[in-house]
Parts: sequence; structure tokens; C-alpha cells
Amino acid sequence: MVTASPPTLGVVGGGQLGRMLAEAAAPLGVELVVVDPTPDCPASPVVRDQIVGDFDDPDAVRELADRADALTFEIELADPDLLDAVAEEYDVPVHPDPDTLRTIQDKLVQKRALRERGIPVPDFRPVEDRDDLLDAGEAFGYPMMLKARRGGYDGRGNLPVESPDEADDALAEMSGELMVEEFVPFERELSVIAAKGDGEVATFPVGENVHEDEILRETVVPARTSERVRERAEAVARDVLSALSGRGVYGIELFEREDGAISVNEIAPRPHNSGHYTIEGALTSQFEQHVRGVLGYPLGATDLRCPVAMSNVLGDVAEPRPADCSGFEAVLAARGASFHWYGKREVRPLRKMGHVTLVGDSLASESPTGGSSAESDAEPSVSDLLAEVRSLTDSLTFR
Repeated sequence: MVTASPPTLGVVGGGQLGRMLAEAAAPLGVELVVVDPTPDCPASPVVRDQIVGDFDDPDAVRELADRADALTFEIELADPDLLDAVAEEYDVPVHPDPDTLRTIQDKLVQKRALRERGIPVPDFRPVEDRDDLLDAGEAFGYPMMLKARRGGYDGRGNLPVESPDEADDALAEMSGELMVEEFVPFERELSVIAAKGDGEVATFPVGENVHEDEILRETVVPARTSERVRERAEAVARDVLSALSGRGVYGIELFEREDGAISVNEIAPRPHNSGHYTIEGALTSQFEQHVRGVLGYPLGATDLRCPVAMSNVLGDVAEPRPADCSGFEAVLAARGASFHWYGKREVRPLRKMGHVTLVGDSLASESPTGGSSAESDAEPSVSDLLAEVRSLTDSLTFR
């Protein structure tokens, strides 16, 4: 039940996602306390307080639980066993469910859980040694993708294996528990930001992601694909939600295969980089939606306000250095553009430092025949937005 008493939401993680969660929570009267190991973390200027500690620090997380009405996390490095323990000790709900986090943290366990529910995923196998990798090569063909089962983001923890001759080098380069997946010849990567509330589910419009060097560069919405594919992507995303427990927002990355079929790439049990467009582009942002879901509030409307493109601002330096960004005047002067700075004090090669969102004027209208003309009219529009937001982001440099 929603009350007038302002609740406190405890968040494990105080990076850019925690910062944007706090910005979205404030109008709802919700205050955030975060645990993060970096003093003056990106979220610190906009939260009530930061507890300095590692994401799995028992003392820090217990202090967080003692001060919060509900707990969530914005990073998968949170410890699900610790979250389970503090939920019981302090009688505080944790969402998404720690068991969901436990499943998603291990990519092999994640894929097995999805396959058991009949959700389409690329074929995969665990890898313990060279023979396992070579056997997978015979089954899947080359290239195939060797992945770290835990951790890994922005291209880290993924390594293509092009031939049997690369097996030894690939295993030497990767460490820890491994798995291998078939290579998916896909037309485009899609994503669906989906939310579970108290007895309700909501999905945002399907986005199209553009990657370079395994890093998300841009997201454009509506995705430049057919309505049939978008409907299928949303249906698969809803199936994914049915396989996971706990309220909140989930970022679901999907492959649109060359034949139009959809398969799940990876899931994030939190707001996702590809959903940043929702701040300006949707009736409810993914961050407000996460706060609503975690606290058991009614979910917000997910309708798209207009075509929208988002581009990440990445560190363009060769070595780490103090963050001093220039060129943002062009972004601020551009009609329909919004600049989001994450407050990180150090820029590193390809580190996400912020993002730029560019909105269009309106959604495509209904066609004279009565059907939606979004597929024909929106494609040039969103493609133009994508090119413009890329140009704006390229004007930002770190010196």
C-alpha cells in the first residue's frame, strides 16, 4: 500500500544507475541510501547517504538493511546469500529476489533456466578443458563464443574462437569457470526493458542496439524491424519475466536472427544501459519504474512519447586520467538533446562517462489504410536521429 510516509530504498551499488535511480525516486518522495566502495561515488550527490563498503561487505549491507524499508541492487556483484540473510534478520524485502540474482550471476545457470522454460537461447555447453572446447566446435561449427560464466561486461569475458587452432590460446586468455555458445548470425540486437510489479507486468517498446567492439554505443527506439518481430521480442521478454522471481526492472537483450526468430542473449536484473532512452522518450522512465516495482507501487505507463536515440559517452583516452570533458556546449544547444553526466572523476579507455539522448518530434501516424505506418515512416526518422546523436556524442572529448 502506498502511504504518505516517505520510504527509504537501500541500494547495493552507487554508480550511474544508482544516481539515476535517486533522481527518479525523489519526485515520488523516496530517498535512497547506497552501499558502494568508491568514496563520493557517482550517486553520492543525489542520495540521502552513502555507506562506504564493498558490495558484499556484511557490515555495510547490514547497516543498509537496518536503515531501509526495502532493498534492491544496481550491480550483479551483490551477494545473494548475504541479501537473503539480511532480509530475514531485518525483516526487509529484497527485490528482485536474491535467487533471481543467483541464477543470473552464472551465465550457464541462466541459460539452463531459460531453456528449461522453453525460452529460445543459443545452443551452449560448459567448458572445463580443451577437449570440451573442441567437442563444442565440432557440434556448433566455427566461429563460436567462449564466455566467462561470471562477471564480464562491455565486451569483457567474451572471446570468439575462430578455429580449432585457437583453442589453446583462447583457454589461456580466459580464466575461471567457462562456457561456450554457438555463434548466432543475427540481423540486429534488440532489447526489451520489462518490469514486474505487485501482480502486474509491463514492457517498454522494443529498442535496437548498436555495438562496436562489444560495447553498447547507441540504442534507437522504435527498433528498425517489422511489427511481427517486435511483437515476438516482447512476447519472449514476458516469458523471461515469468521465469524470474522478484519485482523490479529487467533488461533483456535479444538476438533477431536472420530468419526473424528471436533468442535471448543475456538478462540484467536491474535497469539497463539500453533503457536510458526512457528518461526522455517514455511516459515513465525505467528508473522510476524500478522504484515503483521494488516498493510495490503501481507500475507506470510505458508508452513511447516520440522516436528517440541514445548514445553512450565513452572515454576516448589511452590511459586513465582525471575526467575533464569538453564539447558539451554543442549537445546542450541541439534541439531535443539531453546530456547526462555520471559524475565519475576518472576517465578510462571506453569507460561509460555519460550519455546523450535525442528525441524526435512525434511518432508515426496511422496510415490511410488504417494500419500503423511506424515501420515505413519511423525507419528514416529514427535512422536520422541515430546519425545525429552519434555526431553530437562524437563532439565530446576528454583532454
